[in-house]
Amino acid sequence: MGNGATIGSRSVTARSAVAVLCLRAALAAVPGLLPAALLAAPECQADRVWLRGAWGSAYFTVEVADTPQGRSRGLMHREALPRRAGMLFIYDQAQPVSFWMKNTLIPLDMIFADATGTVRRVHHMARPHDETAIPGGGPVKAVLEINGGLARDMGIGPGTQLRHPAFATAVAAWPC
Repeated sequence: MGNGATIGSRSVTARSAVAVLCLRAALAAVPGLLPAALLAAPECQADRVWLRGAWGSAYFTVEVADTPQGRSRGLMHREALPRRAGMLFIYDQAQPVSFWMKNTLIPLDMIFADATGTVRRVHHMARPHDETAIPGGGPVKAVLEINGGLARDMGIGPGTQLRHPAFATAVAAWPC
């Protein structure tokens, strides 16, 4: 079709694509014309967790571990983890949790968040292969594991807020 684009499953010309995008932007500017789902914040995606605090904000692309099997396996046997990646462990309800590093090959920071998505504790530089229990403190709804040292480098600590669909409740500190 030449100089075209794809919108949804339809192929259109570049001019038509621009027109559609402009129309969407104009409709989004008028409250009530588009369903809320279409206006949902793009940062609220299952494979991305946003963090914000006095230090600023950042996001990590994450794999979600929300089943007993997934949480048990975690990041074991991985030889590397991209800098802006991590694993988000999600529990059905906030509860006491404890982690260890058995069969984990890379150092990790563990960021423990409560049901509001507020960080309550950060364990820095968990050592590979260490079987010592790492408690989350208080009830934990989610744990974000990222490369060891990043939390300290970025300033992530208690009080930092997480934004993810797992915290899409009325009590979320930073709701989707």
